[in-house]
Amino acid sequence: MVKKDFFNELKNNPYPGRGIAAGRSADGKKAVSVYFIMGRSVNSRNRIFIEDGEGIRTEAFDPSKLSDPSLIIYAPVRVLGNTTIVTNGDQTDTVYDGLKKGLSFEQSLRSREFEPDGPNYTPRISCVMDVKDGKYDMAMSILKSDNGDPHSCSRYTFAYDELKPGEGRFIHTYMGDGDPLPSFEGEPELIGIEGSFDEFASRVWESLNPDNKVSLFVRSIDIESGKYETRIFNKLKGD
Repeated sequence: MVKKDFFNELKNNPYPGRGIAAGRSADGKKAVSVYFIMGRSVNSRNRIFIEDGEGIRTEAFDPSKLSDPSLIIYAPVRVLGNTTIVTNGDQTDTVYDGLKKGLSFEQSLRSREFEPDGPNYTPRISCVMDVKDGKYDMAMSILKSDNGDPHSCSRYTFAYDELKPGEGRFIHTYMGDGDPLPSFEGEPELIGIEGSFDEFASRVWESLNPDNKVSLFVRSIDIESGKYETRIFNKLKGD
């Protein structure tokens, strides 16, 4: 698989929708995670990320403009012990509860499917990052309709052991803009993780389409100690 320039991938796609990237810093010492949201409607764009314990949640920037919270207000990031969970919906809670009961990542998601927002049927994308005792493993999942058929859910899980320094994987909800929006296809893309933490976070934010980007979360986790740093960008707050 050819490694792609993450920043160019973002710049060349005006509407990837919501996206998750996870990888390893160039020096090999940090696990890096990214989650961003984009929006076309007033309801989707009226959001910000705020910290919530060790994770984050979405919140309406202007509560008076919130017309339907069902698919836009949720906790995208939660932490359970050594595991960081990142998803594009309330399945974050499903994964958290499943792992706590001893279920696997894949088993936890068996009760969920794509979002009920026909005709798009937006895929549910999820990621778990396990950082423990100097080791780092990661898995991603996508639940999507079978070519737009709301009666059939296609389920894919991709697991990665010991990602290489300077490399990551990127999965997003849409291949690009459209009506209906075309669901992501194929294996998560191989991308480069470059620069210092702050440089990387800022370049991701700058690379997202300025009209459609809403919020961005980036985290760096020290693989030896488990300590982390977080950066949050919100368009409506002037970031």
